[in-house]
Amino acid sequence: MKKCMTHAMVVLFGAIAVSIAATPDKGAMEGKEKAAWQAFKDKNEAEFKKLVDKDIRCVYDTGLSNMAKELDAMKKWDMKSFAISDYDIFSDEKDVIVSTYTVKLEGTFDGKDMSGTYNAGSVWEKGRHQLAGDFPHEHQASRAAVGRPDIR
Repeated sequence: MKKCMTHAMVVLFGAIAVSIAATPDKGAMEGKEKAAWQAFKDKNEAEFKKLVDKDIRCVYDTGLSNMAKELDAMKKWDMKSFAISDYDIFSDEKDVIVSTYTVKLEGTFDGKDMSGTYNAGSVWEKGRHQLAGDFPHEHQASRAAVGRPDIR
């Protein structure tokens, strides 16, 4: 079952604390997203904590998560590789940016194969230079996106 995927992966990459310039640079934001994924893959807690807000809250189809739960999940992951594609950002407010992307990964969580292609997203707040929240309902791309929140 691939539900464990949502525990570790979605929050991780929706929770990156990034600085956002007056006009957000898509490439720079994608780079920060990838850096958080890499820190998680490498099980580098210190780097992960630098990139992700300490007060992160995540919503998954299997429940809620916070920083402590993400760090615990990190220990159970054996991620071989990940690749982010279809990265996009948009905003209809001056202080909020939403990013969406697809991530293909190979790896296991607690010994279970979690390899697949997943959809992910993040919500960033400019003024705090950190993630404001995220809608990390990662779903395998082939599955229906049940529970995807409406961002307004």
